[in-house]
Amino acid sequence: MIFRFLILSDEIDDFVREIKIDSEATFMDLHHAIIDSAGYAKDQMTSFFICDDDWNRKTEITLVDMGTSPEEDSYIMENTPLEELLEDEDQKLLYVFDYLTERAFFIELKEMILRKTLAKPVCSRSEGFPPPQIMNFEEADAKNTVNALLGENFYGDSEYNVDELDSAGFDGLDDGLDSASPADNSFDEDRF
Repeated sequence: MIFRFLILSDEIDDFVREIKIDSEATFMDLHHAIIDSAGYAKDQMTSFFICDDDWNRKTEITLVDMGTSPEEDSYIMENTPLEELLEDEDQKLLYVFDYLTERAFFIELKEMILRKTLAKPVCSRSEGFPPPQIMNFEEADAKNTVNALLGENFYGDSEYNVDELDSAGFDGLDDGLDSASPADNSFDEDRF
């Protein structure tokens, strides 16, 4: 069986890669295919994460043995075939390529092509330039600060409850505004 993966970046809008790979290939083979398609160096620590539908990380597949406790399941790219952990189309994965700043590609298993095989992975679609492979901490911190300010909880909207809105509190808000007609769109600098 062949897996067709779509790979996107949240940093670069027009970056798209599509990789076709045999289901019996390992996560290491997929790792090399991604690195090659992005033109990245192969000397960085990386990990895959199997995610749920909301991109929450569930299972990690590491580049090298991280010495996890024996009670935890641990998966190493070189020893883990794709088909061992991927069973359904639309399965979501993260590929963390900049381990220190947690930057990642978003991957989705778009298609499972039955009764076909591939001897080696193929990059079947390549659009846009990839983000830089490594970002220094200052750049990453500035990016994360902006993302935090513009994220879902901007100004606490996650705690907003329409039932708590006091319509009486809005009475008189237009008091003190001059009564220019709505058709008068002129700007008076002295008012501000």
